[in-house]
Amino acid sequence: MTQATPSQIHTRLRVFLAVARHLSFTRAGEELHITTGAVSQQIKLLENWLGQRLFRRLPRRLELTDAGNRLLAAVDPAYAAVELAIGRLRGGALSGVVRVRTLPSFLATWLVPRLPRLMARYPQIELQVEAEDSTYSLRDGEFDLAIDLNDGTYPGFQSTVLLEEEIFPVCSPHLLEGRPPLRVPDDLCHYPLLHDMTAWRGSPPYAEWERYLKAIGAAQIEVRRGYMFNRNHITMQCAIAGMGVAIARRTLITDELASGRLMAPFEQTVATGKRYCLVYSAGALADPRVATVHDWLVSEARGLSPSSVAAAT
Repeated sequence: MTQATPSQIHTRLRVFLAVARHLSFTRAGEELHITTGAVSQQIKLLENWLGQRLFRRLPRRLELTDAGNRLLAAVDPAYAAVELAIGRLRGGALSGVVRVRTLPSFLATWLVPRLPRLMARYPQIELQVEAEDSTYSLRDGEFDLAIDLNDGTYPGFQSTVLLEEEIFPVCSPHLLEGRPPLRVPDDLCHYPLLHDMTAWRGSPPYAEWERYLKAIGAAQIEVRRGYMFNRNHITMQCAIAGMGVAIARRTLITDELASGRLMAPFEQTVATGKRYCLVYSAGALADPRVATVHDWLVSEARGLSPSSVAAAT
């Protein structure tokens, strides 16, 4: 095992944290203002020093190994404490407002349950949160960070992918009581369908059902029926209430599936090609408050599904 000075170890750990946040050598280099090659070299030196691989190099993305996850769990809180102390010594560099624009469904089901952790970790940061649908255009200067569901392309902005999305049908277990079995897609003819009208911009309200059934080879099923809603979280609440079968986004119903309030009757899931992305103006992450919230959101997304957080396109 090669020797390393404390200064060298500190540098390598800083690079490791940046790569772990973005799961991208390129994005880490942009954050640290060094080349991608320099990032790769620092990670290689750290891995050689530790004698363990920290990242798996997969096609078009990186993934933390078990050793990488263990190192991140140890190093991230320590560096966060240091950042907090430095912020206080610098006269409150992390104090002030960060404006976050997010989708209503993502805010209600994913972000709100996690915000107390952000408040506890960074009490000086004051979030100003606005909920807007994707139909509301992103305009420079109106937010510090935006969370949007798209293909990851945002002309004029920079972006970081939080979560890849997939869809599949869900319903309340109580919906099945006294009804025919719901084991295969053809059984949907016995059940009302629930539609999120805002799922696909510019498409009919039943587009998400059509997309799912076509992808699994069941396009013959009639989906132009049932109940329609203009918010995803309202659609999910109606599914929990037993009104029918809905198409769910995995990112937004983790707790409901774990608690048994919702169940997935079929095994097939379909990738949508959409991603929940953090969107921000060039240079926005130079503000330590914005960078802190950005990194915290990426860390929370990784905690939900480490394999799904890819480098932004």
